[in-house]
Amino acid sequence: MAYVDGFLLAVPNARRDDYIRMAQDAVQHFRKHGAIAMQENWGDDVPDGEVTSFPMATKKKEDETVVFAWIIWPDKETRDAAWKAMMADPEMQAGPEMPFDGKRMMWGGFTEIVSFRAD
Repeated sequence: MAYVDGFLLAVPNARRDDYIRMAQDAVQHFRKHGAIAMQENWGDDVPDGEVTSFPMATKKKEDETVVFAWIIWPDKETRDAAWKAMMADPEMQAGPEMPFDGKRMMWGGFTEIVSFRAD
């Protein structure tokens, strides 16, 4: 059963192109280590909430946009091995500075329970 890593973060609008380049580079590493899909999404219709919302969760600033992303792995074992290998890879450690405040990024691993793909 597939396993999904999900991410939620706020990126400064002025760093959008930097973020896209970072994501395009990262996808190569994820593929090399067994990811079967990756999706990066730039917020377009992400309203503020009264109690909770994506902007509130990320502490989004006025000049930032929420990014919602995920990586799909064939299973948790592949995901765990991939992250371990990537964290030990000097090439990953020497990567560019992240174009966002990593302290406000949320992430987690999820077991797939319902899935639909119209591919």
